[in-house]
Amino acid sequence: MKPDESPDQEPVLTKDAATVRAATAILDGESKKGFLRRLLPFMGPAFVASVAYMDPGNFATNIQGGARLGYMLLWVIVASNLMAMLIQTLSAKLGIATGLNLAEHCREQFSRPVVLGMWVLAEIVAMATDLAEFLGAALGFQLLFGIPLFWGAILTAIATMIILSLERYGFRPLEAVITTLVGVIAICYLVETILARPDWGAIAYHAVVPQFSGTESILLASGILGATVMPHVIYLHSALTQGRIVTRDPKLLKRLFHFEVVDVVVALGVAGLINAAMLIMAASTFFDAGLSHIASIEEAHLTLSPLVGKASAWVFGISLLASGLSSTTVGTMSGQVIMKGFLRRQISVWIRRLVTMVPPLVVIAIGLDPTLTLVVSQVVLSFAIPFALVPLLLFTSRKEIMGGLVNYKITTILTAAVAGLIICLNLFLIYQTFLGG
Repeated sequence: MKPDESPDQEPVLTKDAATVRAATAILDGESKKGFLRRLLPFMGPAFVASVAYMDPGNFATNIQGGARLGYMLLWVIVASNLMAMLIQTLSAKLGIATGLNLAEHCREQFSRPVVLGMWVLAEIVAMATDLAEFLGAALGFQLLFGIPLFWGAILTAIATMIILSLERYGFRPLEAVITTLVGVIAICYLVETILARPDWGAIAYHAVVPQFSGTESILLASGILGATVMPHVIYLHSALTQGRIVTRDPKLLKRLFHFEVVDVVVALGVAGLINAAMLIMAASTFFDAGLSHIASIEEAHLTLSPLVGKASAWVFGISLLASGLSSTTVGTMSGQVIMKGFLRRQISVWIRRLVTMVPPLVVIAIGLDPTLTLVVSQVVLSFAIPFALVPLLLFTSRKEIMGGLVNYKITTILTAAVAGLIICLNLFLIYQTFLGG
């Protein structure tokens, strides 16, 4: 974006222009700032993408996992988070190296029928994701203020449109708002963890020692993994980096990529800690109190007050609302990227927002259980993971596409193993949901 200039004054830079100028100076080696200040211009895209890793669907699966099995599945969150870091790093790298996002590469590389099929599936996933996130925010309004779900959904739509309207001012203001909401969720779960007084010895053990206990634990682990690795932000992350800071110099591209790796590790690290805190809270309050039947977000909210105190229930509600508002904003952004990337077409964000309001309003109107709907939406997401992961792996491992940022062989092998594991676990989740009884 060009700076606004006046005749007798120094150019007044927009936030985007100032960010790009600072980043360019750092990449060129002209900046003398300290390490942390040099990081700042590159921080942002991964924080936007990370929202999908702590959305209301994660609340549902992590609470169920902690309430039923205690700390046992904490290692699944740790492992899922490491996988997510790897996948989002590749997505960010694809956008940096090529200037195209994942959906645009699919359009360029695959036949038209395949592209149309992938677009339809990606749109279904984007809508399923938005359904879950929309319901989560509406539920947050209800738990905090007693607002009926229908009106909570209307408030969610208004709040989302206000946040999305920041896009007209560039990428930096939107990144700042999303990062602030991530910060609110993180502070809420820091407070929850302190109030819950967990067993830190058990946490340290279960965070690194893999363990299952019967079919239910495998099913819950698959649900946690399904809620963690989200296909729509695999598309989105490459779009967030493709035009943010642009250089074609091979050396500068590698420097830019190294800064983006830090962005991914920090942002996804925060998301992983929040997911872990959700499970720890459920384990140390519900499981330890023998309340392993707690499975819904509403039950968790109601039960927190008598067990841990009223403040805990409020903090829980605030974190759910922040999660719902930020993730439904990111879900709408993903839908735009998917449609524009696959079809070279784009509809107004306002129209997309209005259209995607319909499914959650229908769910609310016919009285479906919100938490059950959140869990089912995670299953729908499981269908689409291979269609985002496999192309990402194919494109980032090809020298003619990636140039100097092509995957190392070990990275390709590791990513293929991770993709295979995720696909197998999600197939198991789908099988158990529909045929497992």
